Amino acid sequence: MSKTCAFKAEIREMLDLVIHSLYSKKEIFLRELVSNASDAIDRARYLSLTDTTIAPEAPTWGIRLTADEEAHTLTVEDNGIGMTAAELEDALGTIAKSGTKAFAEALKEGKETNIPELIGKFGVGFYAAFMVADMVTVDTLRRGENQAAARWTSAGDGEYTIDDGSRTVPGTSITLHLREGMEQYTSEWTIRDLIRRYSDFIAYPITLKTLSKPKEGEKPEEDKEDDDKPLNTMTALWKRPKSEIKPEEYETFYHHISHDYGAPLRTLHIVAEGTLEYRALLFIPKTAGMELMMPGNRHGLSLYVRNVFIGDEIEELIPGWLRFLKGVVDSSDLPLNVSREMLQDDAIIRKIRGDITNRVLKALAEMAKDKPEDYETFTTALGDFVKEGYHSDWENREKLLELMRFRDEKSGNFTSLRAYRDAMPEDQKAIYALTADTLQAARQSPCLESLKAKGRNILFLTSPVDQFIAGELREYDKMPIVFADKADTAPEADKAKTDALDAAAKTLKPLTDAIATRLSATVKEVRLTARLTDSPCCLVADPAAMNPAMRRMMEAMGQSVPEDKRILEINPDHAIIKALADEKDESRRDDTIDLLYGQACLAEGSLPPDPARFNSLVSALLAR
Repeated sequence: MSKTCAFKAEIREMLDLVIHSLYSKKEIFLRELVSNASDAIDRARYLSLTDTTIAPEAPTWGIRLTADEEAHTLTVEDNGIGMTAAELEDALGTIAKSGTKAFAEALKEGKETNIPELIGKFGVGFYAAFMVADMVTVDTLRRGENQAAARWTSAGDGEYTIDDGSRTVPGTSITLHLREGMEQYTSEWTIRDLIRRYSDFIAYPITLKTLSKPKEGEKPEEDKEDDDKPLNTMTALWKRPKSEIKPEEYETFYHHISHDYGAPLRTLHIVAEGTLEYRALLFIPKTAGMELMMPGNRHGLSLYVRNVFIGDEIEELIPGWLRFLKGVVDSSDLPLNVSREMLQDDAIIRKIRGDITNRVLKALAEMAKDKPEDYETFTTALGDFVKEGYHSDWENREKLLELMRFRDEKSGNFTSLRAYRDAMPEDQKAIYALTADTLQAARQSPCLESLKAKGRNILFLTSPVDQFIAGELREYDKMPIVFADKADTAPEADKAKTDALDAAAKTLKPLTDAIATRLSATVKEVRLTARLTDSPCCLVADPAAMNPAMRRMMEAMGQSVPEDKRILEINPDHAIIKALADEKDESRRDDTIDLLYGQACLAEGSLPPDPARFNSLVSALLAR
């Protein structure tokens, strides 16, 4: 028997689309062929339950790869159900005719239960082979039927040939005659890497036999002995019952998928059933991996559909702030596009995303309550991601607000807004906070002097993400959040202090006017304050202005930041201010004003506007 046929239904155009446009990576071909082989074994195992002629020899099911460097071929072989010549023509002669899909539909029509999970759906995966091969040969022998072996051959040019095959054992072997420039797909290390990446959790052992090309001047070596050690782990841990899994198995799996060889902080094994069906095995790490620091980093979860890797750049599965998560998600209901490289927008995805987010938020809340030492570890390493979520995830903003932690002035430890609020004395009317570049700079800020004198605690916002969310923190539990370096947040002052300030303002008006004139290029206003006890002056921001730490960060990123003039507040009780008010030498007064302004800049972490002049003035002062 030998016949040459044309592919059906506009196949030339369709085949060209599959080969050149459907898949973004050529290496996907191996995933598709291994998935088809796994489906063929699944079908054979299922049918053998009711038909003893399918597998009378009780075979050891498996998939064998053979890479022949000299022949420039790669073969994918399985001992699954196999095909007859008629099935070959029907399945491979019509693109997008999926045998797997047809098998599943036939079972459903027969109201069969316990249908095996089958990977194939669209019927185009096989043709991915032509991305790397200029000739493909399929040798197959059907199980359980008295049929001859059959062979299908095509160069992907619109025609195929069906002949008698040579197989003597049931199953299918697909041989790819690789194109020029595709030599890497006969490399043992390339194949091992692709199997580990895409097919690691296929339920059947995938083994590899390599036939090396003899080096120039050497005699051909005998074929290497078959290596029967599987390339894949076959351990889809997320599909096993939780009660059967030991803690060390979870940890080993975490090492395998994350390349982090410490223990995870928390493990979430999710089995969602009912209207929303999916499985997930998620890990909250103890440290932020280097990949999180890389620009354009993708999310950390790997998506599998029936144990087959689809991708780890599936941004729809979790919100961006959860990208520190490691683990896998597996669902047979996920709507994939035809190339199985991305998800289609669908209500199922949104439900899974929402469910994963809620479960992680619940786990973090429980950790914060029951294991505060673990939550401190999480906050130190990954707390900024929670704050990023507060900024971007409006749906979960209230939950994230409770999970955020800031160091406080009194203890130096991380504290929550709830803990701060509960510890406030009855006469305190606000939650006090301060943004700064470092914890040391925050502690030394002159803006805190009066607050410290009154025994008030202060929350320090010192991480880069803090600078973004500071403007969004306005109230907590009906208590205003007041930033100590804002002009409208003068600390609590008694009537006697207020009256004293009013009187001093009149007396010192000539000085404040002189300072305002001298610093008019950078200072919006000069006024007296009750917030200082030890320092002569400090800079505060207009209520609507960007905080200085945020400004410096934006400038460091090359962003254009509009100029905001600051407000200079002076301490009327400080000896320098009193002496300056009595200074008659205008030149010495101007120098002192410049020195005071430079000091105020340094105190908040900024440079004086003219560092060289500031140094010169300090040197002159020391010389005197």
